[in-house]
Amino acid sequence: MTKKRKRQDDFQKIKLKVGKIKPRADNATNTSFKTRAIHVPEQLKSDALLPTNYRKLNVKDLLTQLHHYNSGIKQGALNGLKDLVSQHPSVIASHISNILSDLAPMFTDKDPMVRSAAIQLLQFITPKISSDQMAPFFPLVSAHLSSAMTHILEGIQEDALKILDILLEHYPELLTECCNILLKNFLELISHQKLSKGLKAGGKMPSWMLSVNLNRRVTSQLWRLNVLSRLRKFLQAVVEGSTQSVENEATFKSDARTGSERVTTLQVKWDNYVTGQQHIQLYEHSGSQPMTVIPFRLRPSLGAEEGLSSVENLKGFIQILIPLLLECWVEASPGQLTGPTPGSLLEPEAVQLKLQVLNIIQLLWKLMQHRDETEKLEFWLRNHYLGDFKDNFMKHFPYSMLETLKHRKKDWDKKDKQASTFMNIADHSLALNLALCQVMVSLTNSVTVHQDSDWLDQIRKFVTENLSDGRKLACQQLSGILVLVWRLVLIQHNRGATEELLKAVYTQYQQQGLALSIRTMLLNFFSGLYLREKTSNLQIARSKVLSRWLAGLPLQLAQLGSKNPLLSAQLIDVIHVAAAHSNKELLQSLQSNVYRLYDPQDGTLVLLPSETQHSLVQLVYFLPRISSELLSCLSRCCTMGRLSTKLAINLIRILHTRSSFGGWGPSLPNSLVTDVDYFSFLFSTLTGFSGEELTWLQNSSSNPHISQSQFSSIHLYATDLDQFVHHWEITEVACQCLSSVPSRIQCCDILQSAICKHLVGVNLLPDSTAGSILKTVGQLIDPAFIPNDCLLNFLVGSCYSLLYFILTSEKNNRGNVQKREFLWGACLTALARIPRLLRLMLQNLRVNGACQGELPVIAQILRLLLQQTQLRQHMVANAAMVQQVIQDITNFKTDDFQEQWLTDLHYYFRIYLAASFPVTY
Repeated sequence: MTKKRKRQDDFQKIKLKVGKIKPRADNATNTSFKTRAIHVPEQLKSDALLPTNYRKLNVKDLLTQLHHYNSGIKQGALNGLKDLVSQHPSVIASHISNILSDLAPMFTDKDPMVRSAAIQLLQFITPKISSDQMAPFFPLVSAHLSSAMTHILEGIQEDALKILDILLEHYPELLTECCNILLKNFLELISHQKLSKGLKAGGKMPSWMLSVNLNRRVTSQLWRLNVLSRLRKFLQAVVEGSTQSVENEATFKSDARTGSERVTTLQVKWDNYVTGQQHIQLYEHSGSQPMTVIPFRLRPSLGAEEGLSSVENLKGFIQILIPLLLECWVEASPGQLTGPTPGSLLEPEAVQLKLQVLNIIQLLWKLMQHRDETEKLEFWLRNHYLGDFKDNFMKHFPYSMLETLKHRKKDWDKKDKQASTFMNIADHSLALNLALCQVMVSLTNSVTVHQDSDWLDQIRKFVTENLSDGRKLACQQLSGILVLVWRLVLIQHNRGATEELLKAVYTQYQQQGLALSIRTMLLNFFSGLYLREKTSNLQIARSKVLSRWLAGLPLQLAQLGSKNPLLSAQLIDVIHVAAAHSNKELLQSLQSNVYRLYDPQDGTLVLLPSETQHSLVQLVYFLPRISSELLSCLSRCCTMGRLSTKLAINLIRILHTRSSFGGWGPSLPNSLVTDVDYFSFLFSTLTGFSGEELTWLQNSSSNPHISQSQFSSIHLYATDLDQFVHHWEITEVACQCLSSVPSRIQCCDILQSAICKHLVGVNLLPDSTAGSILKTVGQLIDPAFIPNDCLLNFLVGSCYSLLYFILTSEKNNRGNVQKREFLWGACLTALARIPRLLRLMLQNLRVNGACQGELPVIAQILRLLLQQTQLRQHMVANAAMVQQVIQDITNFKTDDFQEQWLTDLHYYFRIYLAASFPVTY
């Protein structure tokens, strides 16, 4: 029987067996995945590792307790947080988000003790949090602050002002970004919107009016004072943070409303510019300084366009706030009281309130300046508020404060406390009156000054009386008064009134013992006015007070000296400008005090720092007359080292310009330095030492710095390297000035007479003096000039002494190396330009047995002279004398063997002179 074949089915069924894994289907989805752990060390820390306070509570525990319903627990948590961050400041940085987010809601807590603890904690942590760290969380903080300022409970509003003080102190730039919201909150603290039928019908009644809350612990007037003082601080922060804010008026800058211009000068030192040490960089559309006002922002700040940066919003805020301020002013006026109190006498609280009102108005005025269409804005302010200001502010001007002294138990302290109280009363009254004057004067200009003469006369009288009463004003008080005088002088056209104001300021300037800040402020005031003489204001240009002030500046500079270098520099700058404008009074005063300024021992010039000396040296150019005594002082200033080398060179060139050889025309003969005085100055500068110093040197024969030779009557005193280099550079400039003399023979004759009169017979000379004289004569001598024997003998002695000093000085000394280079060049030039000098020096080399130690030096001198190409012709002409000297050296040499220096001398003589002159030794 055959086996049956199994048929293959298309879809075979897989039989499943018990205990076997079911095979995976072909269309099954793979649901497997892999995971990795993320380790955050800060989050993985256990609470046991966090720092704790004295109650063993960490920051998480304390922040959790802030959400408790019990006020005592919240207060304890806030105090615990303060204790924790004081012991562990790092907690603030690591938990700043949680701390601020939980602390901010405490601003509006109903319990006053909780709010007080929250304020203390905020005051403690804000100095430790920078603005960059606070910026991400400040919107939350400002939102809770705004909620506290508008809260229905009066206590929360009062505490909100304390919180505002803390934030204004540490984060003013962040707080001003919420300008729009906070300004409305300020208004709601002292007023409320007035809803009336007239307002709805389009009437002109104000939409805000002052509010009175009888539930407050303080009076309404004191509450408004607290709010307005914070509003002033906030507006001050807005003004300071604005890129278009007005600069400080106390610097007396220019004002566009007075028609004057401010020019920023670029200080360029042309010497540095030529050598590439200084570059002049100009910026497009901004001159020498880059323009910092950028018309766009990378991202808009919160409330920037809705706040006071918009002109329309600013005008709207002014229209709301000014009527409220005027109401505060009226309520604080004593005219509302019943009794015989004069209108100008105010209670201390009323004085403070009115002062805040005026300060706020000033800040609003500053915000409107430097904007587009400034003139239109000022015209709008004048039309809207000048009448109200005159009726309210000027009605009882000037104001004073009532005496409110309490009885004291101790009679011996009564007088001192009364005196201090009177001083505070005077200061507060003056501050109020000055602020009022500044507000009123800001509303007038040069066009409308005649219309405002009635109340401007009152202000001028007040300012004049306060400046002329003889008392010393504080810096802030004087600054406010000078701002007023500055404004009044620039806008008014009455010469008598201008002179009266300037005379009063000059009275303050003449006071003794003024502080530096006050003296500087007064100096800036007068200098700013003088620099405006080129404007159309003739009252300033022709002011006798200003001329008297200018005439006194040189004497003040001489008396001040180096006591205050900064103030001296300011005085010199003003004197320089006035001298450049040929102010007659100042030049006469400068001529009278010139010896006190340029005395070489204790004059102002040598006592001031080097950066200030430059301007004082330049004043020499403007002196009406330069006498021989002054030239002697200036020469000593140049040679004593009290001036830098560069400054001494500038002084010599200025005097050269003032001489007849400096290119002056014949129309100014009286201002020229006479030729005799000019040559005397140059010779004194070339000498480098005064007659007294040279006399003192003659008695210093035992000094180890003296170099002396047996073949010269002139001994040399070795000067310091710095002094030598300074003298040498001055000598080069003096030679350049002498070379400009048209008649070279006459110049040599004058130089010869001076040398023979003052230096011949001096046995001890400084090396720099001998070298400079030799260098000058060698450069300036004319071939047609025949020097006399007196000059030749002096030059021979100087030349040989210098050559001897060059060869005997220490070789390894770096200073001597530089000296040798300068002195060798001077000797070589003189020997090449004056043939008789070389002949006479060879004649004086009479070698004998007594000079054994100097023979190697003489041999080296001859060898060096033989090697010089420019002296070859002169050496050939004097070959016989050279041969005789060499023969004498050979004969008088005591050693049996011939040393190297003598061998070298014979060698060079054979090379250079044997061909033209036979050797006979």
